[in-house]
Amino acid sequence: MYHTIVKRIIAQGFANVSSGNYEALLRQCVPDVVHNFAGEHALGGVRHDKTALNEWFHRVGRLLPNFNLEITDMVVKGMPWNTTAVVQWTGRSPLVNGKNYVQHGVHFLSLKWGKVHAFRIYVDTQELAHTLEGLAQFGVAEAAAEPIRS
Repeated sequence: MYHTIVKRIIAQGFANVSSGNYEALLRQCVPDVVHNFAGEHALGGVRHDKTALNEWFHRVGRLLPNFNLEITDMVVKGMPWNTTAVVQWTGRSPLVNGKNYVQHGVHFLSLKWGKVHAFRIYVDTQELAHTLEGLAQFGVAEAAAEPIRS
């Protein structure tokens, strides 16, 4: 029963990202949440609080407008005080340069009592870096910005 509830919480979080409702997603996180996105690019780096994570999500929304996440598989294990979830997903976004971005990724989440304490995101960072370079060449300066870190 508990794992079913956690799956619903996570699915709602992904839906919140897709709809741009980052504030609702952030309510699912503890204040000192750790967020790690692999790669050295505008979306890469590590954040250690909800303020920086909020900035990061808004950057994602600007760089990948209408980014739609579809969960393709999810596994949840552990007890309420120490839960791990692994989520496979496909994300799609039409870009301002006329191209379409498609990415497959995995989230590793650590939860305690239904709140997200940490998550790591793994994607094809080379594909993402290539996409960000294309956006920067198109004139989207933020695509070449330094990572948001805290």
